[in-house]
Amino acid sequence: MTDSRFNPRRRLALRQGLAAGAMLAAPAIVRAQSQKIRLGFWPIAGGIPLYAGIETGLFKRAGLEVEAVKFASAQQVVEAMIAGRIEGSANGTASAALGLGEITSPGLCKIFAANPSNATLLLDEILVAKDSPYKTLADLKGKRIGCGPGIQNVTLAKVIFEKNGYADVKPVELPVGQHVAALAAGQLDAVYTLEPTGTVGRLNGTCRALEYGVISRYVLGNASLPWFGGSASLTSAFLSSSPELSKRFIAAYGQAIDMVRKDPVKVRPFLKGYTSIDDQLAREVPLPGFTLYNEFKPADIEAFQKFFDVFHDRKLFARRVPVADMLYRG
Repeated sequence: MTDSRFNPRRRLALRQGLAAGAMLAAPAIVRAQSQKIRLGFWPIAGGIPLYAGIETGLFKRAGLEVEAVKFASAQQVVEAMIAGRIEGSANGTASAALGLGEITSPGLCKIFAANPSNATLLLDEILVAKDSPYKTLADLKGKRIGCGPGIQNVTLAKVIFEKNGYADVKPVELPVGQHVAALAAGQLDAVYTLEPTGTVGRLNGTCRALEYGVISRYVLGNASLPWFGGSASLTSAFLSSSPELSKRFIAAYGQAIDMVRKDPVKVRPFLKGYTSIDDQLAREVPLPGFTLYNEFKPADIEAFQKFFDVFHDRKLFARRVPVADMLYRG
């Protein structure tokens, strides 16, 4: 009986198999280096580094193939990350949704940039109809309150109005693009919303802002503290499988953020097409702030953690999520 280990045909098949494996292995490395990076985004101004990086060719010049994938909510972005359909999230994706994703799928992603806002870096606001009688948030007790969809928006709206004497508020969830129309039609008395909603209402003469920076003031307890409500991230799976590609992408994304900071006039037109913002609105809407992973100070992380702890304290996070563990370290 012939030992199959020394069967010539078997040896030939083995050599062919190894050769084929080697041929497949090499392209796999090439594919990893040229892999398309799909970044999920919610169509708001916060995603402007992604839009600008694509439209100016910045990512291409860095040898990157980046695709912007639009979703109707931050929750959908996170679900796609968990399912492996995208490699990360653009700025503007609700940070609390990423925190919830961390609980659902531990080690899901690393945050490499976040959006700070407060009473001077305008993003969050309470809007009312232009001719309404309301002068303070306390005047809205018992009134019909709206907010954007998802756990982050609903929870924050509740906290804001609780701090202003409206303990049993039940916010109506509506897409942000419908907030101005709902106020103008009298369907709601006020909305907790995000820019550019306030700018839209001001430009069309239907709404006015009752107060800006409401998260820092009422949720964090200090109007000057940064609220990191949106974050850009990459999945840990992608960071692990393509470390060099990930580093190149994060560096290029940082350059896109720098472009937004230094030349807002150049990048504003890129809001059109990715969001519902038109040309006139693109010239008027406040652009968000950005903090890169290597720019976070201890006080920033403390403020970020205070925000996350709101969801744990209200039993919406099954466990406390340490922000420091979710930050990309380079």
